[in-house]
Amino acid sequence: MTEETQTSKILTHNFVTVPRKAPEGPLNIVGLTRSSLRKALIESGTPEKQANMRVGQIWQWIYEKGERDFSNMTNLAKPYRMALQENFVISVPQIISKNISQDGTRKYLLRIDGEHEVETVYIPEENRGTLCISSQVGCTLTCSFCHTGTQRLVRNLTSSEIVGQILVARDDLGEWPTQGIPKTEPRLLSNVVLMGMGEPLYNFDNVRDAMKIAMDPEGIALSRRRITLSTSGVVPEIAKTAEEIGCQLAISFHATTDEIRDKLVPINKKWNISNLLETLKNYPKVSNSERITFEYVMLKNINDSDEDARRLVKLIKGIPAKINLIPFNEWPGSPFERSDWKQIESFAEIIYRAGYASPIRTPRGEDIMAACGQLKSATEKERKSKRTSVPVDLNG
Repeated sequence: MTEETQTSKILTHNFVTVPRKAPEGPLNIVGLTRSSLRKALIESGTPEKQANMRVGQIWQWIYEKGERDFSNMTNLAKPYRMALQENFVISVPQIISKNISQDGTRKYLLRIDGEHEVETVYIPEENRGTLCISSQVGCTLTCSFCHTGTQRLVRNLTSSEIVGQILVARDDLGEWPTQGIPKTEPRLLSNVVLMGMGEPLYNFDNVRDAMKIAMDPEGIALSRRRITLSTSGVVPEIAKTAEEIGCQLAISFHATTDEIRDKLVPINKKWNISNLLETLKNYPKVSNSERITFEYVMLKNINDSDEDARRLVKLIKGIPAKINLIPFNEWPGSPFERSDWKQIESFAEIIYRAGYASPIRTPRGEDIMAACGQLKSATEKERKSKRTSVPVDLNG
């Protein structure tokens, strides 16, 4: 599917309809799969016999070397480069602002087509670096503890806008061979997590295409084991994720009873805990993933009791898993509090004794609102700054 087709179709979900116009002028090559790029090159005049070779050449310039100008692609004849300039562009999201936390975390506010904005976060760690990317402008899920969930869904991101976040981050980090960092050095951007704004599985086709590009060995070359997709539990799409992407899977779980999860993660009303867990049992077998990560945000007096911990262990029995415990990252107007540290450690100990890894995630980038659950575009912050948050009643 070409980007023109992607952007011209109507995206629907949960009664949200977002009509989008096809772009005019040159076609953006970024985000096209190899087959789509081949088709586009042939349609623009590239001889069919040369198409595969041209795809490979252009692909390496963009995704391996970070090139943004056709005129610099020196292994292509000059007339061909000029033809490419007439028919195509190499376009990535624009950085509107960049904030750097005291711990080194970088948060980018990016502008995409339609003057919309999304946030992307880079988290440096020892011998690795993780990029948290967005898949939608806003979100449709309205998870009550999540700042992004208070922003309405505007539209899905295209595959170009998703993979473009990786390219922008590598630009900013100076991590291209032409920028002086040898391939032998540890990668600054070694991992990608689809844990930013939006629900990735409500934008499946574009996420799949973007991740296929990210995993291509002749470009960005991220291993599928270095990519983690986080979902709140879109059950019908989970099997497709195993078959068509094969990346690591994280589940935004956060509760051990349907009563509480219905209120924290409303999608649970559609696919409850039992439905979700039954589907997850087959994921590691199909995707060849080692285990599933269960994300569990620690909310004081809501889901953090020792009883919850013991119930969680029983629920996931038989599923290869680890549990990431996430101290709640507070945001303005939130009705929740972070669990006491002593209680978080008690919760983790119960899980650990049951035989599961239970790391407590170190909050990163809190001082720049870049931590888990805090992402929200600047335009929406501005739009809603005058509104008063409504507390969430979990008891009724």
